[in-house]
Amino acid sequence: MKSKNLYPPVDGISAVKAGFWRRRWNCRDLYLLLLIPVVYVVIFNYVPIYGILMAFKRFSPRQGVWWSPWVGLYNFERLIKSPNFLIILRNTLILSVYSLIAGFPFPLILAICVNHSIHRHFRKITQTITFAPHFLSSVLVVGLITQILGSRTGAVNIFLTSLGFDEINFLGSTALFPHIYVWSGIWQSTGYGAIVYISALAAVDPVYHEAAIIDGANLWQRVWHIDLITIRPIVIIMLILSMGGILGGNFEKTYLLQNPLNIGTSEIINTYVYKVGLTSERPDYSFGTAIGLLQNVVGVILTMTVNKIANALSGEGMF
Repeated sequence: MKSKNLYPPVDGISAVKAGFWRRRWNCRDLYLLLLIPVVYVVIFNYVPIYGILMAFKRFSPRQGVWWSPWVGLYNFERLIKSPNFLIILRNTLILSVYSLIAGFPFPLILAICVNHSIHRHFRKITQTITFAPHFLSSVLVVGLITQILGSRTGAVNIFLTSLGFDEINFLGSTALFPHIYVWSGIWQSTGYGAIVYISALAAVDPVYHEAAIIDGANLWQRVWHIDLITIRPIVIIMLILSMGGILGGNFEKTYLLQNPLNIGTSEIINTYVYKVGLTSERPDYSFGTAIGLLQNVVGVILTMTVNKIANALSGEGMF
């Protein structure tokens, strides 16, 4: 009786390799389609990483990024020792934390209301109306805010003066700027943010609600003990992702709403980087890059920290 050869022959290995490349060739259309996003990510997400070197150099356009002299952490020390640093950091944190605390529950509340709406047409109309502001650019949103809250031509001030009251300079008030910024952002983003929660609620098994109704549970009890418990992982993930941009902000809207009167609360890190790094008389690219790098590093640390806390408390973090 002949013993079987446990090792594949050389020609068998060649056949396996040939089959591998044949399958790759048969899927060439898919690989060609995949090439487009890969090239996009490499060009716009990985190639710019080379520019991070400017944060540790005294960048000179004539010498280029690589040949500019090294200065180590000098640009970061300049930022920390800058008299404007604490003010800018305070403004950024106030706007970001205010937006997170005030705006985070609204998409969830809207999704729950839409999910439990009895009338299908009302549900569709509500989704369309709340989702539409997301498509408005920051320029249009600021234009609407100006038309409504402007000091002379704004609809609110025209109404106040018609009743005999004095005009209120809404857009020039340092105290009112955070409220205008946050609540206009909530109006613009609530409908879009509710899409994720509406999709998650649609996956909740109706059997749970039917059993709860038989047991005598009312609507609020079903929302609290079924809906919120079921979509809790999605809520935690959205909260973790929101923490990553805690030092960010809507640059376009903030910059367009900014004026010399409200600069005390409207100057945030993003607008400061833009002014220092690009629009000043002597643009300091290295200083602007250092600020942006520090901002991103802090965002990553916050995301990892919140994810760690979520895993420790509920075991439902992102990773």
